[in-house]
Amino acid sequence: MKTKTLGLVHTSATLVPVFQKLCSDYLPGVNVFNIVDDSLIKDVISRNELTKLTSRRVVDHVASAEAAGADFILVTCSSIGAAIEAAAGLTSVPVLRVDQPMADLAVKTGKRIGVIATLPTTLGPTSDLVKRRAAIAGKEIELTSILCEGAFEALMGGQPEKHDEMVAKALIELSAKVDVIVLAQASMSRVVDGLPDAEKRIPILASPALAIQHIAGLFK
Repeated sequence: MKTKTLGLVHTSATLVPVFQKLCSDYLPGVNVFNIVDDSLIKDVISRNELTKLTSRRVVDHVASAEAAGADFILVTCSSIGAAIEAAAGLTSVPVLRVDQPMADLAVKTGKRIGVIATLPTTLGPTSDLVKRRAAIAGKEIELTSILCEGAFEALMGGQPEKHDEMVAKALIELSAKVDVIVLAQASMSRVVDGLPDAEKRIPILASPALAIQHIAGLFK
């Protein structure tokens, strides 16, 4: 039986070790390679939108992953979701956006769904995805989206403690209003790990592990 190959496309090098560990845990025996281009997310943030040019470059990276021999391609950035879906229609192997399994689980888990992000460019695409996956599942949901303004800037400015404090506060407040919370950015998952157990009253979902577990199920 031919060994499966998974191609990962990242917009941040910091995600490579995160997914390397997950692939080691859940996809033993699968060949994994990485394509990293942080100029994609930098362009989205500076322009406050996903442009046609950046979308085309995302499509090109996905095509490169296919040409490199990937049997399955995972793109690990939520902010470029629309471009990932466009790329999927042009590729002969499956292409997955990292937040889709998370959105599907959120829809199954509860009616009142909270989405939290530190970037507006991520909050919009993830919220939109949750709504569309709910529609596909035929389920009515109530969506509450929260932007932790200033948290991303604090993280980039060398103040991770301030970032974590702001995200934790938002998570605790949102937990009282919804059935399940979706983290629009993987970088926030470490804040959940640091929350006291008493504050983890509802499921708080992060995309990386759920995406890799989903692929592991498909590879069986």
